[in-house]
Amino acid sequence: MSFNTFGHSFRVTTFGESHGAAIGCVIDGCPPRIALTEADIQPYLDRRRPGQSRFTTQRQEADAVKILSGVFVDETSGQQVTTGTPIALVIENVDQRSKDYSDIKDKYRPGHADYTYDVKYGLRDYRGGGRQSARETATRVAAGAIARKIVPGMQLRGALVQIGAERIDRRRWDWAEVERNPFFCPDAQAAARFGDYLEAVRKRGSSVGAVIEIVAEGVPPGLGAPIYGKLDADLAAALMSINAVKGVEIGAGFAAAELPGEENGDEMRIGNEGQPMFLSNNAGGILGGISTGQPLVARFAVKPTSSILTPRRTVDRYGNETEISTTGRHDPCVGIRAVPVGEAMMACVVADHYLRHRGQVGQATAWPFPQPPGKA
Repeated sequence: MSFNTFGHSFRVTTFGESHGAAIGCVIDGCPPRIALTEADIQPYLDRRRPGQSRFTTQRQEADAVKILSGVFVDETSGQQVTTGTPIALVIENVDQRSKDYSDIKDKYRPGHADYTYDVKYGLRDYRGGGRQSARETATRVAAGAIARKIVPGMQLRGALVQIGAERIDRRRWDWAEVERNPFFCPDAQAAARFGDYLEAVRKRGSSVGAVIEIVAEGVPPGLGAPIYGKLDADLAAALMSINAVKGVEIGAGFAAAELPGEENGDEMRIGNEGQPMFLSNNAGGILGGISTGQPLVARFAVKPTSSILTPRRTVDRYGNETEISTTGRHDPCVGIRAVPVGEAMMACVVADHYLRHRGQVGQATAWPFPQPPGKA
């Protein structure tokens, strides 16, 4: 199995399976002398960790990260810092229950990658999905914690804005509320509705999808490259690589198709500090594949969890028609825990483009440009 690595200057390679001994990642390209300990990474993993509410899988994993390489104590400052060499991180699996999957080991779960893995490789790890499991995303969150340290002044946050047919009211958006409810929801009233709605879904033995919005502020202009290295293209690919994601949009996204040109194009004026000021952000902070200095805004849609109690029609790996009902511990809405994963993927992409831009262009371009002689 290839393609376990993403990024160019900031490269992340993940490894491990859902029911293996451990999962982990190796990070190449992190600059040296960045302060880094396990305590810098663990809070982000704690936000993604399962079993924290009745609305997520009850698998109990500490998700305790260990740094195996790539750090050293700086004798001058006394801090543990990155050395510029590969950073290896590992997270042990401690609560596997492989027996939960023994009854379905030969059956293909509708909506899962069981069939596609089997037809491609000729075998699959049926214990929790193996490599296809969302368990792998913990390693991305760990890498994202390091990526956040690379771009100076960047603030990156995510929120769940829709579960099933239930949506937030954007007029009540409150970032502080995101950390006060189990849904990472910025609207307290919507979060209360989400609880009742998802409880009914869970009791039916079913599942629903979700929409997550990620916003990065403080991203400098100029990141990204035209044509095949576009910042939004890499961002869309990174978010699309998250388990169960079926759609990504940047800025106004699909809603831009309904806007006239005079509304969609973000008009510009000169701000108080002499820099361009955009009057809207339908572009999501990216024009021509290059960041504008506005907040990066991306949303992604997560499909309903495929492992459900409701019996479904399927086939087995021997060509027989059958039915399947998945027992065990599963998220009624896997989109909830996708919020910190989406944050991590955006952090990794922005860090990668920041390092690529610095390597190619160097210092930021001075703007505005000098007025040509004789031109008023």
